[in-house]
Amino acid sequence: MIALLTLIGPALVLGFLLGTVVGRRAGLPRTRMSVAGALALVLVAAVAGGLSVAGLVPGRPGLWVEVGALLLAAYLAGTGLGAVSVRRRTSA
Repeated sequence: MIALLTLIGPALVLGFLLGTVVGRRAGLPRTRMSVAGALALVLVAAVAGGLSVAGLVPGRPGLWVEVGALLLAAYLAGTGLGAVSVRRRTSA
């Protein structure tokens, strides 16, 4: 596990930072479609995480599922943090 984190650690950090920038630029979802898209991404991350924990996909494809789940989770955590950190501008 340490070797895996050593190899994908920089990708996790970059995914989180990219998500933070995207979340800060986009803000919180405002329309029904954007909320549905955000929930779909969270659902995909949950399914990929469940497949990883259950170990249903063996071998190299299983590694791809695990890495994809970790990267998507890091990206979504970054987008959530970035979207929440946006300050509302008030017109004077």
